[in-house]
Amino acid sequence: MMKVTNEKTENRQAFLTIEMEPAELEESLEDSYRRLVKQANIPGFRRGKAPRVVLERYIGKESLLEEALNSLVPQAYEKAIKEQGLEAIAPPQIEVTQTDPLVFKAIVPLKPTVKLGDYHSIKLEPETVEVTEGDVNDFVEQLRHQHATWEPVDRAVDFGDLLILDVWSNVEDKPFINQKGAQYQVVRDRSSPVPGFAEQLVGMRKNEEKEFKLRLPSDYSKSELAGKECSFKVRVNEIKQEILPELNNDFAKLVSPEFETLDSLRERVLSDLRLRAEEKARMDFEEKVIDALVDLSEVDYPPILVESEIDRILNQRFQRGAQELGEYLKNINKTEGELREELRPSATRRVKRSLVLSKVAEEEKVEVSSSEVDTEIENMTRNATERKDEMKKALDTPQVRGSIEQTLLTKKTLQRLIDIISVTKIPKKTRRTKEKEGK
Repeated sequence: MMKVTNEKTENRQAFLTIEMEPAELEESLEDSYRRLVKQANIPGFRRGKAPRVVLERYIGKESLLEEALNSLVPQAYEKAIKEQGLEAIAPPQIEVTQTDPLVFKAIVPLKPTVKLGDYHSIKLEPETVEVTEGDVNDFVEQLRHQHATWEPVDRAVDFGDLLILDVWSNVEDKPFINQKGAQYQVVRDRSSPVPGFAEQLVGMRKNEEKEFKLRLPSDYSKSELAGKECSFKVRVNEIKQEILPELNNDFAKLVSPEFETLDSLRERVLSDLRLRAEEKARMDFEEKVIDALVDLSEVDYPPILVESEIDRILNQRFQRGAQELGEYLKNINKTEGELREELRPSATRRVKRSLVLSKVAEEEKVEVSSSEVDTEIENMTRNATERKDEMKKALDTPQVRGSIEQTLLTKKTLQRLIDIISVTKIPKKTRRTKEKEGK
């Protein structure tokens, strides 16, 4: 009979040592022999008839032992955690420490525990949203730049100009940036391609050439070039000046035919900016609410949850898989381990927040009905113009419905928290906001 020792439990992990009886390992070895001998073509023996000692010489004792352990260890582990009354939430870490007798250690990830603080006592006030005339003016000015035209001018280069230029450069006699007919807007303090490059162009004239040197920044993306001196030679082929449209009713119509006057454009800009500011304020307040609750709560969980969250972040960021991740790591000159460590604080924060919100949902008895999921699917496909039925069918599967239900549960729980914690009621999302999100 195997012997199970629960060494300790910490960080919601049980550390087990499991020792098997020699007879149990021998039985597993015999079972593995019977399976493998049927597959092996051993000279001088019919398939399945070679003695065990012959099979061991043919495939190696280590191979037979590995086959036996692959079968025996998982079975013994399942039996051990059942005996110990443990509920694992993920596969264990297993290490075979010896084989005679067979002893292996298992680190068992256990269900997280969450002890909520008195969140009913938390009181927070959302920030007041304010959109000024200056904000409207700034946005309208951005629209003017978006609808500007560029006209050639016969004068020296100034900030804001758009240049057509040829660039030759090298770092330590190796080519750096070499391009003919490049378009480049001269913007003060621009860091591309190198800090100080734009400033060197100011004052040059059409068909003029200039040579200069600049030092690459110490945090340059290609670490092998960081801090090194770069030699540039540039030739200005054309200088263009930005011509902004006049602020009048014609400009409003240029932005969109729906605007008859400049005033109507400004009214829409004011409305959109206010909606955007309200949504940002709501999101910021949600962050404050969750952080306040996490700070007040005691959360204990196994490290595997953070590792799984890091995996999820990487899968979302690099949807083409290992190849895309490899290319990114090469560009930033880091290992996957270094990247995972950078993501660890964010992943840890996500795990804590998720566990705390789940506990609140349990305490507040927040639920999501099947009809709410149906409504959400309808909202997600409302603006589809083609293949709407196919989209609905793809969304209406158990796996996707489960994901949608979890998202809705999180939203409802967060809203319940806000209702409890907020000292002033903040407005729900308007229909227009929701429609914009759908788009």
